[in-house]
Amino acid sequence: MQGLVTFLRGLGASRLMAMIAVTTALIAFFGFVIMRVTTPQMTTLFTDLSAEDSSGIIKDLERQAIPFEIRNEGAVIMVPKDKVTRLRMKLAEGGLPKGGGVGYEIFDKSDALGTTSFVQNINHLRALEGELARTIRAIDRIQAARVHLVLPERPLFSRETPEPSASIVVRVRGSLEPQQIRAVRHVVASAVNGLKPQRVSIVDEAGRLLADGATNDADNAIGDERRAGFEKRMRNEIEAIVSSVVGAGRARVQLSADFDYNKITQTSDKFDPEGRVLRSSQTREESSASAGDNGQVTVNNELPGNQNKDNPAVARDQSKKSEETNNYEISRTTKTEVTEVGRVNRISVAVLVDGAYVKNEKGEMVYQDRSKEQLDRIAALVRSAIGFDQKRGDQVEVVNLKFAEPPVVPPVVEPTGLLGMLQFTKDDVMYVIELGVMMLLGLVVLFMVIRPLVKRILASEVVPGLTGDGSVPALTDGSAPAEGAPGQSLVPGPNATAALIDVAQVQGQVHAQSVHRVGELAERNPNETATIVRQWLTEPAT
Repeated sequence: MQGLVTFLRGLGASRLMAMIAVTTALIAFFGFVIMRVTTPQMTTLFTDLSAEDSSGIIKDLERQAIPFEIRNEGAVIMVPKDKVTRLRMKLAEGGLPKGGGVGYEIFDKSDALGTTSFVQNINHLRALEGELARTIRAIDRIQAARVHLVLPERPLFSRETPEPSASIVVRVRGSLEPQQIRAVRHVVASAVNGLKPQRVSIVDEAGRLLADGATNDADNAIGDERRAGFEKRMRNEIEAIVSSVVGAGRARVQLSADFDYNKITQTSDKFDPEGRVLRSSQTREESSASAGDNGQVTVNNELPGNQNKDNPAVARDQSKKSEETNNYEISRTTKTEVTEVGRVNRISVAVLVDGAYVKNEKGEMVYQDRSKEQLDRIAALVRSAIGFDQKRGDQVEVVNLKFAEPPVVPPVVEPTGLLGMLQFTKDDVMYVIELGVMMLLGLVVLFMVIRPLVKRILASEVVPGLTGDGSVPALTDGSAPAEGAPGQSLVPGPNATAALIDVAQVQGQVHAQSVHRVGELAERNPNETATIVRQWLTEPAT
């Protein structure tokens, strides 16, 4: 310990403070590197979380003592990458995330014994709204949804029950297509008893009305979808047949169809007088006879079977009548025609085709317009494909123009070999680069700062020309030592005079350099120089 204290005192206050500062900086630097390297790589556990779900997930992570990070005001939670799968399964087992709404799990922990019917009805309504919101969020492009249901009860002494209605507010990525809007309305209407799709209104987060709940709105949506499907199908057919002639990617087709959405019902009756059919026939015959009794009316004459014995040859009057009635049915034809919505009134087609590319005399590819005969043939193919009808005003235009050259996009090279097998992600590459930079900085600090500092501190400060005990060594002429007292100078022989002169010159230069270096050392280390001089003064003279 005494030696250590002496060594520290010999360093001086400035050098000691510099060593402490450098040591503290190095400890802080390597501590940061170690913490950075040992910190696990964080990745996303869940995104777009509500405040309730985020609070529940954080509480569960704290209970499991798992490190996490919160971003985007709690909507995004980051956890170590190696624990993402296990945490998702564990949280799903506990019903997290719930989706930002209350579903039918509201009845799991409720005490039904002391609950009134009003509270039960409210809980049922909340659960139904929450389940519908979760179902709607499962549709693509819908990030969040909120559902409000109105389920009115029939008033007393009323024969009519008010119709239920619903309103939905959604937050979407981009915009919803018409069929997606209709799908949302039908999903909600099918889940609620008595609710019609026309009674469902949908609004997005920007306040735009996507569905206003009107009856004609649904009909128009169906008509627009039918027209869009018809135009797309016809356009694909025309592009396929034209591209087979001019080449793939060298034809552009635009088609517009005018539809009639009016529903027409027509009934007509037709009578055919030639097509008679006997329906019924009736025949009636009458006959009568009278005797010549001169008009006398007696009882004897009126008795049946009476024979006048007195006048057996009395003349009689006879009459006969025949009547026939025939009923005929005239043939009748009743015809009812119903024209559904979506009749095509007119079709307009515009076809743009690219020209041909041929080689000129120099072997270069040059553009060449297509002939009028070829364009007429293409127009004839298009007319046949769409079922051209001149009476309804169909139009077909085929134009030949040179296409603009698209920008050259370099092909995407898929990783092969070891890199393709490992499939490094962007996060992995950045993590490896960060580790490499930290290791490089560590090596630079080690070799450029620590190594020179340690050598300078631990190296012994030996002044040239001084012995270990501070005495001046004896000067010699450089020849072999002779017998005698130490430090005794050698006497050269006469034959070695020239050699000694050369040696003296070399020794003079060496001594001059040594003296110059001793002066530099004395300037740089005044404390050590004073100590050595003081030691010389205290030594006894010899």
